[in-house]
Parts: sequence; structure tokens; C-alpha cells
Amino acid sequence: MTIRRNHSIVDAVQKRLETRLLDGSWPPGTRIPAERTLAEDMNVSRATVREAISRLAARDMLASRHGSGVYVTDRLQAGLASPWRQLVADHPELRWDTLEFRLELECATAHFAALRATRVDLKNIGDVVKRLTKAYKAGDRKEEARADADFHEAIAEASHNSMFRYLHAGIIRMLREHIALNLHRMHDLEGSMAVSLMEQHLAIWQAIKTRKPEEARLAMRRHIEFTWGELRQREINQA
Repeated sequence: MTIRRNHSIVDAVQKRLETRLLDGSWPPGTRIPAERTLAEDMNVSRATVREAISRLAARDMLASRHGSGVYVTDRLQAGLASPWRQLVADHPELRWDTLEFRLELECATAHFAALRATRVDLKNIGDVVKRLTKAYKAGDRKEEARADADFHEAIAEASHNSMFRYLHAGIIRMLREHIALNLHRMHDLEGSMAVSLMEQHLAIWQAIKTRKPEEARLAMRRHIEFTWGELRQREINQA
């Protein structure tokens, strides 16, 4: 794609780079393509790309590592997570607020994932479902927590909505430890909880891969409301 010369070329390149940061194409820690590659891709000079990168580095969104390249910082996620990251860690009762937020956000991402998921997206979600199923069967709680978070994140990616993906990336990365805590609190020796959670995840997956957005939304709502209800009941029982 050639950028029209009647616009500020550096501004235009900067906006395109920012889009890749915002829509999740370049997550934190990613090494971005070399100047030459970006210049060829956007049909501009390397000096133009260098200036655009310099601007983003000045805003702490990119950082150069000597002899290694230019990398994406965690500036966007840090802006969202702080001070909530520490607050949630220090005050577990805030999980109710985060569950309430996730209820609205993730029902929407499931809906749009069912509408917009590409073949690659469906493969990614399917691969995570396989990991999750294996973890449930093996009773591997650590892997279960990782795969659970990856499942919700893969759905957000498949929604192809920049704002959903940005918000979801922040909340999931911030709460991975608390997802593990929730699963630990819900654990039962008989294994019936794992069966219920697995059935819920499979229902969400089935609705997405069969392109049924309202069913996906409803399945996600049932899943999060189930988690919410179980945690509430355990809190009451421990009171």
C-alpha cells in the first residue's frame, strides 16, 4: 500500500505503526520488522520509518536494544493495569468488579469471534481447547489456568475489534494469577467442577466454530455467571 504524498508521510507511517500496536499485531516484547522491511512494505524511505519509530520511542511505546533491534514495550498494558494490578493483588474482593467487567467484555468478544474468526483464529482457539481438555483430564491445575486464560485471550483476538483486543489483553494479563486462584477455590475432589467447566468451554467453542454469535454470547455469559456463583457460594460457606 502506497501512502499518498499529499499527507505528512512521517505522520502517516507513525499512524500505521500505532495501529499495529493497538490492534495486537505487535504485542509487548515483540521485535518489530527491520526498517528496510517496513520501508518496502509502506513504500517510503528508511529515513521516514526511522523518524516514525523515533517518535514512538520518545513516547515509550517502542525501545531500541543495541545490536538486537526495536521492541514493543508494555507501555499500553501498563497504562491500563496500573494501579489495578497491585490493587487486585492486595484486595482479592475486587475480583467481583473484574468478573462484572469480564461478563460484559467477554460476551461481546465471543459474539464477534463467531462472526469474524478466520481459519487461523479457529485453529488457534481449537489448539487451546485441546490443551485445556488435556489439562482437565490430567488434573493439571497449573496448565489448566494457563490454557483457560489463553482460551479467553484467543477469543478476544478472533473478535477483530481493536478496542476489545486491547482491553482484554490488559485485563487477562493482569488477572492470570487470579484466574488460577479462582480455579483453585472452585476445585473439588470429585472432579465434577472440572467437568462443568470443560462443558462450558466446549459450548463456547462449538458456538464460535459453527458461526452462531448469539449462542456464543449466551454460552460465555453462562460460563462467567457460573464461575461468579460458585465463588460467591464458597465465600458464604466460609463465612
